[in-house]
Amino acid sequence: MIKTGQRGRIAARNACLALPYLVPLLLVACGPAKAASCSPKIMEKLRAPASSGLKPVEISCDVSLAQSDNIVRPVIFSGSRASGVVFDCNGATIDGSAAKGRTVLIRSRKLPQGKWDAPTDITIRNCHIRGDLRIQGLGANGQAEQVKASSQHPGHTLRAQAAAPKRILLDNLTFSGSAGVPLYLAPGVADVTLQNSRFTGKAESTVVYLDAESARNTIVGNVFAANPKWREVLAVDGSANNRIENNRFVNPLTGGIFLYRNCGEGGTIRHQPPKGNVVRANTFEYKLPVSRPAVWIGSRQGVSVFNSYCLVQPKMLLGGLDHKDGADDNTVVDNSLPGGSPNLIVNDGARNRLANNR
Repeated sequence: MIKTGQRGRIAARNACLALPYLVPLLLVACGPAKAASCSPKIMEKLRAPASSGLKPVEISCDVSLAQSDNIVRPVIFSGSRASGVVFDCNGATIDGSAAKGRTVLIRSRKLPQGKWDAPTDITIRNCHIRGDLRIQGLGANGQAEQVKASSQHPGHTLRAQAAAPKRILLDNLTFSGSAGVPLYLAPGVADVTLQNSRFTGKAESTVVYLDAESARNTIVGNVFAANPKWREVLAVDGSANNRIENNRFVNPLTGGIFLYRNCGEGGTIRHQPPKGNVVRANTFEYKLPVSRPAVWIGSRQGVSVFNSYCLVQPKMLLGGLDHKDGADDNTVVDNSLPGGSPNLIVNDGARNRLANNR
């Protein structure tokens, strides 16, 4: 059932869609529909102690926490009803260490007609997150059933992006703990901005993962001080046209930023190669001289110990797709590597621009 406030926001969005044809001068009044502040009842659920259970709390209204708050329930933003929401922790903690599943989840909803209802224009800021944050549309990862099914047909990239959340702002967040992947952008997620944030503690896998068919995401002004067990800090897996600039990577001995495309993992065809990405003016600080690459363009190239299925999966003929990384036409410039060397920038693709990395 659509609540009164939600109905008003939907009507406002629909009116704005018509304005370019009706009253161009009124466009300044349009933009993401702003959510109303959450009711005391929602805030009470959000602040409930662990002793009352750990049922997730769905958020479709603006939240402003107190710095002393410690939220132990999973926080979920589902579908367009969460669009325009601002969730401001004001320094409070969202602690997912006791809960099963995601700590913070932004997700699209599948409607009965088979269409996807995707949230947009959500802001999450000033939070300390013990656990993870995942943004997802068609599925939670590249092997999800609906992602795999879509990948068997032309137009998969556009479908995945249309079904996924977009225009999400993550600002001044601190991630700590040992979650599998602290920040995961699932297939198709686009136009996410991660800025002014810090990653500490440990990670079972990568620290940030940009999954297949995602695009146009901005990662700027962050500090990556978390220690992955064995993976690179930031994975760009079949993700395109992202901007990764002015970040600091602290002693990334297991690898910094790797651009590649998983080759048929889980039977899913990755349509989009990791192309058009800009890696600029980042600092990779090393305390030891031996390390995996700071930036590795084309780190898999279809065959590696990471994905032996590349050896047995047939080449996919959709649009001439194959299992190679296709890590071409990327830009890696003006990065500094104190304690390291320019040899830590590795190019196994084509037509990539590398300059002034020192």
